[in-house]
Amino acid sequence: MITGNKGEWSEIYTLFKLLGDKQLFLGNKEIEKLEGIVYPILRVLRTENNHDFEYSIQDKIILISGGDEVLKIQISEFKQKAKVLLEKIKENKGRAFSVPEIERFMQSINCISLKAGSTAKTDITIVVHDQITNQQPTLGFSIKSQLGSPSTLLNPGKTTNFIFKIAGEIDNSEVETINSMVIKRGKKNSIDLKRRVKSILAKGCELNFFKNERLIFSNNLILIDSRLPEILSQIVYEFYSSNKSKITDLVENTSIRNPMNFDTSNEHRFYEYKIKRFLTDIALGMMPSKVWTGKYDATGGYLIVKENGDVFCYHIYNKNEFENYLFNNTKLETASTSKFDFGSVYEENGELFFKLNLQIRFIK
Repeated sequence: MITGNKGEWSEIYTLFKLLGDKQLFLGNKEIEKLEGIVYPILRVLRTENNHDFEYSIQDKIILISGGDEVLKIQISEFKQKAKVLLEKIKENKGRAFSVPEIERFMQSINCISLKAGSTAKTDITIVVHDQITNQQPTLGFSIKSQLGSPSTLLNPGKTTNFIFKIAGEIDNSEVETINSMVIKRGKKNSIDLKRRVKSILAKGCELNFFKNERLIFSNNLILIDSRLPEILSQIVYEFYSSNKSKITDLVENTSIRNPMNFDTSNEHRFYEYKIKRFLTDIALGMMPSKVWTGKYDATGGYLIVKENGDVFCYHIYNKNEFENYLFNNTKLETASTSKFDFGSVYEENGELFFKLNLQIRFIK
């Protein structure tokens, strides 16, 4: 029996939905249909147990090749199964669930797992007809579903810790007081991180960016933009020292403070532009723990599954819409302080430091 969560079942739903619709619709930054541009789908490529399968659209028939025989399935079958699966995903409350009717159909079309074999960022590969260039590019997409909990864009780790040096005097008793600040949640306590930051600042101290905890992440950022480690440290600082969490708000506040002293006399949007580049590279391939070469894994972009079942495409052909979608639909979030070792004042070589972590999640 195949079981999966809402996000995993959303990948199968996307496969059925696209084959039923026979075309990709583009979305705007509000995750609504961008009128006037569609991409007819020619083929969907999927890897199952080291075997490559091709779902080719031929008028009202889907030809499925790659197995022992070529299968012919009516497109109406995919439409109907997509509708059934969407309702099952919506109504299910559990973490992992099965859909026997859909599983039987999956097996009949050589689709035996929820997640296709793919690269780290690519969930589905599609060959489309680009009516503008008259080309047939093969595009890899990452699928993000709004049917379940919002997914992360940048997963946290010790790799995404930013180390700040505390400028100012704090004695040992004050350090102990700051490091003891917690929030009581029933029988458990959690670190009151924002209160700790505010307490450091209230003592007349400053948190000055020192370095990223891991050199690979730092160099990845520098590859994108030489000032990006410092810029991101200011975005992170803004999050933990204010009540803002949306990327748009954090970037706006940082732009007003202009800690990098950029020349804004001509209203250049330095911070917004550089953060959009960072979000795009994260979305399409860059991982904090691996050396980033600039080569995208998801060569197409993102497919967003909306709560009503619509599937919209954001891809690097339409760079502005893709960047605006990422910029307007993400926020910073506090990760586990104990798991990733941040949020406490510590001493090293006679100086005091404080680590803050970067995690980015989609708003919906």
